[in-house]
Amino acid sequence: MRQVVLDTETTGLSPQQGHRVTEIGCYELIDRRPTGSVFQTYLNPEREIDARAAQITGLTWEKLQHEPKFIEVVEEFVNFIDNSELIIHNASFDLGFLNHELKLAKHSWCGIEDRLEVIDTLMLARDMHPGQRNSLDALCKRYSIDNAHRNYHGALLDAEILAQVYLAMTAGQTAMDFSAPTTATVAQTASKTNDAAKIHDLPVIKASAEEQAAHAAMLELIRDNK
Repeated sequence: MRQVVLDTETTGLSPQQGHRVTEIGCYELIDRRPTGSVFQTYLNPEREIDARAAQITGLTWEKLQHEPKFIEVVEEFVNFIDNSELIIHNASFDLGFLNHELKLAKHSWCGIEDRLEVIDTLMLARDMHPGQRNSLDALCKRYSIDNAHRNYHGALLDAEILAQVYLAMTAGQTAMDFSAPTTATVAQTASKTNDAAKIHDLPVIKASAEEQAAHAAMLELIRDNK
């Protein structure tokens, strides 16, 4: 069975308010084992990024203005997720943005959930742990998954962490090994040789107590808007 763990980063909270996707990260599992195959791309959102989103992701307009637009990578993206079961945390948020991007691109895949099976790990966690916090950070703590290296939100990093969370939540079927080298399918336009440098050039932003509280409030808003 082929599964793709997916995450996005965005310029803000709502595509209905004109917000766009700034990064897509996909992490492949075959028969519940990581294959090392990923899809990752930063995107030019064609608009400014909300200050709060920039603080959380470390992505700014200056960093993204020369990245490809969604329409330039859409075929590579849909080809990667095709014939898979998607695993997404708070799926309505990510799919809402991706479907909006597909609509803007006038692509036939304007309803991903109509084409692929989707597992929402937030809904799964709420069923398994009612009344408890079920953010990705909370689930990492609950399942003893090390996310100390998660100093900022990145789509590919979060997809890899979510893969570990999902397999831990549904444990008892097979073990997992995340030590295998990654074979990346990175959708970029000009200098692919500089991709790693771009990623490492991102600032490591450690949130203050005030920013953490604001982030928690944003997550609650996302849940309320589901």
